[in-house]
Amino acid sequence: MLKIFLVRSGSTEFDEQGRIKGSLDIPLSEAGIEQVSRAAEELSQFDISRIYSSPCRSAIQTAERLSRKGQIKIKTIEKFVNLDHGLWHGKLIEELKATQPKKYRQFADNPAAICPPGGETLQSAQERVASALNKLLKKHKDDQVILVLPDPLATIIHAMLASEDVGDLWKSECQCCRWEVIDVSSSKFEIAS
Repeated sequence: MLKIFLVRSGSTEFDEQGRIKGSLDIPLSEAGIEQVSRAAEELSQFDISRIYSSPCRSAIQTAERLSRKGQIKIKTIEKFVNLDHGLWHGKLIEELKATQPKKYRQFADNPAAICPPGGETLQSAQERVASALNKLLKKHKDDQVILVLPDPLATIIHAMLASEDVGDLWKSECQCCRWEVIDVSSSKFEIAS
């Protein structure tokens, strides 16, 4: 059985400020580097065969620190770019909640029903990552691999792999360097695109 270690990127200054980073390319903060060091130590006990990373800087930096000084190969997957929040990028989450309470609440209750102005729909993001996930699942039938992703994309992919609803993406927006293991039976599992 395939084991996917889903690792959220370490924190950035935007995460620490409560800002929406979406697909912005922001490096790890000092706190993020410390978070990743702890995660690397925790994950060192597992026999990881490969690391797949989002193309954003915080995910790549996280993957590099998890690679055991280059012992585990890293592949960047362009389709794993984070959800594009359009004009919401850089805004404080609390600012959006105060200035656009209806859209904020709609996005919390049903993210599939709202597209951030100039951004990307949840369905579009799911379709974009589905083909990349299917390739990965076919390639690694009995391996242990790490996916390093920023949130909210990590939450979206978790929901896809676990066949669950996405839920409130605002709650996941600033969850950094958390990791979990998802067991996937790759021979029976196919993501609908």
